[in-house]
Amino acid sequence: MHDKRNGHSPALTELRKRLTDGLARALLNQTQLAARAGLGRTTVSEALSPKKPVPSRETVVALAGVLKLPVQELLVLQRTAAEESGTVITGGPGRLIGEWDPHDLEVHPAGPGRDASGSDTSAVRVLPGYVAREHDRALADAVRDAAVGRSRIVVLVGTSSTGKTRACWEAVQPLAGQGWRLWHPFDPTRAQAALEDLHRVGPRTVVWLNEAQHYFGDRAVGEQIAAAVHHLLLSRERGPVLVLGTLWPEYANQYASLPALGAEDPHSRVRELLSGRTLTVPDAFDTQALAAATALAKGGDRLLDDALTRARPNGRVTQDLAGALELLNRYMHASPAAKALLNAAIDARRVGVGLHLPQAFLTDAAPDYLTDTDYDQLTDDWAEQAYAELAQPVHGKQAPLRRTNPRPLRRLPTPTTAAGAVAPPPAGPQLRLADYLEQHGRATRRHRCPPASFWHAAHAHLTLPDDLNNLAQAAEQLHRLQWAHHLRHRAADHGDTVALVRLAEMHQRAVHSQAAEALFRQAAHRGNTEALVRLAEMREENRDPEGAEALAREAADRGNTGALVRLAEMRSRIWDREDAKALYREAANRGDTVALVRLAEMRERTGDREGAEALYRLAADHGHTGALANLAMMREKAGDREGIEALAREAVDHGNRGALLRLVMMREGAGDREGAEALFRQAAHRGDTGALVFLAVMREEDQKDAEALYRQAADHGHTEALCHLAEMRQRAGDREGADALFRQAADHGHPEALGHLAEMREKNRDPEGAEALARQAADRGDSSPGRWSTTTKLLNRLWPFGLDPDGTPTPPWLP
Repeated sequence: MHDKRNGHSPALTELRKRLTDGLARALLNQTQLAARAGLGRTTVSEALSPKKPVPSRETVVALAGVLKLPVQELLVLQRTAAEESGTVITGGPGRLIGEWDPHDLEVHPAGPGRDASGSDTSAVRVLPGYVAREHDRALADAVRDAAVGRSRIVVLVGTSSTGKTRACWEAVQPLAGQGWRLWHPFDPTRAQAALEDLHRVGPRTVVWLNEAQHYFGDRAVGEQIAAAVHHLLLSRERGPVLVLGTLWPEYANQYASLPALGAEDPHSRVRELLSGRTLTVPDAFDTQALAAATALAKGGDRLLDDALTRARPNGRVTQDLAGALELLNRYMHASPAAKALLNAAIDARRVGVGLHLPQAFLTDAAPDYLTDTDYDQLTDDWAEQAYAELAQPVHGKQAPLRRTNPRPLRRLPTPTTAAGAVAPPPAGPQLRLADYLEQHGRATRRHRCPPASFWHAAHAHLTLPDDLNNLAQAAEQLHRLQWAHHLRHRAADHGDTVALVRLAEMHQRAVHSQAAEALFRQAAHRGNTEALVRLAEMREENRDPEGAEALAREAADRGNTGALVRLAEMRSRIWDREDAKALYREAANRGDTVALVRLAEMRERTGDREGAEALYRLAADHGHTGALANLAMMREKAGDREGIEALAREAVDHGNRGALLRLVMMREGAGDREGAEALFRQAAHRGDTGALVFLAVMREEDQKDAEALYRQAADHGHTEALCHLAEMRQRAGDREGADALFRQAADHGHPEALGHLAEMREKNRDPEGAEALARQAADRGDSSPGRWSTTTKLLNRLWPFGLDPDGTPTPPWLP
């Protein structure tokens, strides 16, 4: 039944009448009401407008609190109106958007709760007024698309406490009145919940992936989650849906980075999913946003008014509202014992330990962070006092280090779960470091190696395989080789298959074939397909082709089609081409693009140009970055200039750096230097700063022009450009200029810069200076085990057995 005057249900008409009457009695305008309720001006306007859909539950609660209206009565009207409008959806994971408290969706609390109505509700946490910025406009476009039936995904990228999650919450409010649901997968773990229930998501659902690294970054299932989200977005019968996520820049960069040539690509599906679908959230309010915040503060928003007294000079309003500055104060002025615990927690997070830190681990890790004087003054109950100090909440109800209760994993046993393969959960209380302190610590402590007590405590108390394997990898990057070895053994003991594979590779290099095979088998039994591939290679080398094929097919059946490709490549090397071709076909039929390229190469060698082109094109269309380059070479051999031009445009349009380089080299080889440079310039205009570096390399004979291009790339954050500039200065005899540029590159995170500087010192007969720089490189984590890098070679030559945590050379030891 609907009101004939406006087409809305009687419940909605009555709800709006009560709100409008309450506004008149309160003698407020809509702007003042929005400020006091902690809502956006548009949200309030739409809630009161007879032409707009049903307001959300959260909006009704906030307005009722300010207008002193009975909340429960209004919520009954809101629910009835939503049901009568026919927009309430049942089934599928999640619940109506209006039934969510934004704080349950991890929107940072910004102030103390207050009584909403004075009569029939408990204290309600109020959000400060919302200031829309540039990213909100783009986000609103995605919401409008979803509302009219087009599924969308948007991931907001920004540093901690910049307002990413709040922006997502504000953006979905228009969908609340249309009966959309919101699903936040988090139980028993975020990744597991998402993987298990994404297939159940129905139409008009917001999928809430806050801190998306916990979904896409999961080593075991992150790629599967990305694939499932991609499938959901393409599924017409399940749409429209809106997927919203948030990420810190370091995770966004990690997923976007292409792997080195020949290295494994752990984030290919995530990279494809996020390409072109991220929005950057700035760290600070600009002048326009500050003016809008000031207007809200003058209109009665006490939280914003309070925040602006501190944050106006730097514009970091959202961080202040989330308690960031107070957290920083607490860190800076903590007692020595409390600060030692915080530094241990910061170091744990930055070297790869999970969110939940065992208290026993932190307690044993802390002592070496203390000076001798502070250590001598510790009392018997120092730890208890320090944890109590750090548990005290700051503005925004955040604590520097708070106790947390991780949900237990509820997993069914699987046939491949060996006895003792699953690590027991850490014993005793677990703690979580405040986000802002974690990010602050990542910046301020990024060049420090944790002390000895940290590594001993990690080895003694950490049991989760991912934590131990991440620590082992970090220890390698820090050139703490002995600790890396022991932590990898402990990870393997607790079921980490990556650690088992790494240990097996060590035995392989030492020609301990039986030990290597046993470890590979353990890893394969626990589900590691790379171990199956390595076993297949061992079988092939031992002239057991049938055994090798069986293992490769088993790996392919478990999703690793690269096993068939690698086996085919081994067969090709011993001239068993027909067998290799059959294996490539099998891998290609399973969707492997490398196999398509190999088959195309075989066709090309036999003169089947048409067949080769078709396979190269198929591989390119499915994302193989090298297939376009191979196509271009074929076109060049055929003298097809127009075809090459078309491929060049395609490479530039798709940011295909590998194909672009091959095309440029072809133009250079043909004497068309101008055409080669034009390609790089096209790519640079489209935002590929790496193209500027390559263009500068081509122009190095014109020093002034090359320097300008390197500078331009460096200004856009390309640290490799700084190293090239330094090398130019070095060749010109400007040692001081080269030194300054290498240091600048190092300060911006380039892993090779200090290694180059150390080599300069050695050449200039300054071994002490070289060693000092090499230690700095080690402490920054610049070593890259498995890569033939300048820094890694230098560290291995200076200290083949590694360094102790304090930087002294480790005495000789045997693995």
